[in-house]
Amino acid sequence: MGEAYQAVIGNLKMKIELLISKYEQVVSENQRLLSELTDCRAVLDKSINNIKDLEEKVNRLQIAEAFRSSSGDAREAKQRIGRIVKEIDKCIALLND
Repeated sequence: MGEAYQAVIGNLKMKIELLISKYEQVVSENQRLLSELTDCRAVLDKSINNIKDLEEKVNRLQIAEAFRSSSGDAREAKQRIGRIVKEIDKCIALLND
């Protein structure tokens, strides 16, 4: 009877050690993923700020160009501005996905 108990206890001990090992691996992977998530969020924030800066520059350039254009060119300038704004909106939508 003692040998049977020893075998059961040995088997149980081995399974517990395996479970602890797997738990430690999961904890390590979770920490790595959290770090990666933090890095990705930093990159996303930087990209969003860059997009905002570029949008401001585009708006200033579009306004400056509109003042320089003649009335015939104003319509074309407005159309170009509309296309650029749509393109920027598409880029923002892609970043948000």
